[in-house]
Amino acid sequence: MKPFKRRRRGGLVSTFSSAEAHLLANLAGQVVELLRDRNGAAESDADPLAVQLGMGASAVPPEDPVLARLLPDAYRSSEEDSGEFRRLTERSLTSTKVHHAEVLIESLIDGGLTFATPIEDDGVDIEVELNADAVQSWLKSLTDIRLSLAVRLGIENEEDAMLVGESSDEAIVAMSEIYDWLGYVQETLIAALD
Repeated sequence: MKPFKRRRRGGLVSTFSSAEAHLLANLAGQVVELLRDRNGAAESDADPLAVQLGMGASAVPPEDPVLARLLPDAYRSSEEDSGEFRRLTERSLTSTKVHHAEVLIESLIDGGLTFATPIEDDGVDIEVELNADAVQSWLKSLTDIRLSLAVRLGIENEEDAMLVGESSDEAIVAMSEIYDWLGYVQETLIAALD
């Protein structure tokens, strides 16, 4: 990956290898799938007006720890207030998070990513150019992806991240490296905004 940089005519640009672009699209797609599963049909008959306004989600917090991190309780001191807030806002929040992930995927496709190519690095560069709205979607989606990985890896602070990176399990080390790389992508994006 080449760090993001600002173009003179506006927008930010970066180049990813095909393998990096596939990885980003895959991770964003997993977040979309997880959120869409949560954003399914309401458990009981919903108020039609609430459905039109994006309200009417379940008041019960998600059991999946990743979803619980992506869709946290609003009020830790009151389960009832938190449930009511969740019921009124979760569907909209979930839809917004899905939108941000889809923008990330679409910008990779616009840059030349095709899903017919192998996931291995095939020498094809994927050039991504982002306008101001897409930059915000990328930042938010990268945050959601990193939070998801952090939950799966048990990372709650920098010390945890270091310990995970020193694991004897190769799969955990590989996921830790992806987590760190996503942080680098995010960092170059933020630096290019200055």
